[in-house]
Amino acid sequence: MFTILLGSTHTRSLMTVSAHASPPSTILDVRDLHCDRGGTEILKGVDLTIPAGGILAVLGANGAGKTTLINVLSTLIPFTSGSVTVAGHDLESDPTGVRNAISLTGQFAAVDHDLTGTENLAFFGRLSGLSGRSARERAVELLDEFNLADAADKRLSDYSGGMRRRLDIAASLVIPPALLFLDEPSTGLDPESRESLWNQILDLRDHGMSILLTTQYLDEADRLADRVAVLRDGRIIAVDTPHNLKAAYGRHRCSVSFPDHASAVTAGELLTARGYTTQDNDLVVGDTGVVELLVRSGFTELNPLLQAIDSAGLTITDVGMTPPSLDDVYFALARDGVQASQGSDGDGDR
Repeated sequence: MFTILLGSTHTRSLMTVSAHASPPSTILDVRDLHCDRGGTEILKGVDLTIPAGGILAVLGANGAGKTTLINVLSTLIPFTSGSVTVAGHDLESDPTGVRNAISLTGQFAAVDHDLTGTENLAFFGRLSGLSGRSARERAVELLDEFNLADAADKRLSDYSGGMRRRLDIAASLVIPPALLFLDEPSTGLDPESRESLWNQILDLRDHGMSILLTTQYLDEADRLADRVAVLRDGRIIAVDTPHNLKAAYGRHRCSVSFPDHASAVTAGELLTARGYTTQDNDLVVGDTGVVELLVRSGFTELNPLLQAIDSAGLTITDVGMTPPSLDDVYFALARDGVQASQGSDGDGDR
């Protein structure tokens, strides 16, 4: 990751991140954002908002426009048209105000592997305008808050990947921003390190930090985000809470077991007569006596089907159901290839 540190020249604990004077209720407001790069339109009318203290995950495959979006919002590259307001500052007319309100932790490490954890954070503190003493004090605070105090005097060459990633985020919070950008924060981390990092991000949210993160990981968006925006080919095709997205576009995966394959085939024929097909794997009749079915409304839809199967004289030995996930949402939207209706707010790598 790389880290951009911008802000005022006084220090505050993460425990008081929410103490910005009279923060606006909407930290980020993006309207009809377009960005052309090298004659190619990358962002094609993106709308999104983040309320104070919220986490928005922008989910998309490589090439969707995620990194371009982050780079525009963090003032690294210009946009073609549209409007962006960050913590009350207009990106076009007041880019300095925007820079003072944000921090960005990118995909590549900015920390120095030849320095200790304390030395790295103190260095970033000095870059941010803190005095030598204040920078060292802030480094101690951050190392403690990010559970790195025991490794404060170790060189980063001795840190694990997860520890380096946490230190990178800590460096972006030397001056607590109104809005923190995290560009694919857990890429390359092992499961244990990812879990630790996720807990740290949720802790930041719990203490008032507003966060926009980009990710390719559906489970990461589901775990961290209050709202998820699905970005596809430079456009936001859906945005809502993870729960609402799963309810709107996901389907329950049902597994109905029979004592033999012949019974499963008969049940499959009965379900086909009711409109379920093998297209897109809506209906799969396995070789082991199991029928798998995708249903929209859970047991409300499944119970009449089970009753029909029972009425046909077939014996059911087991029934299982898995609720929809963001994987189901993402693949459904990608398969349909249409812009979905958005939630309460309109929202949109390259």
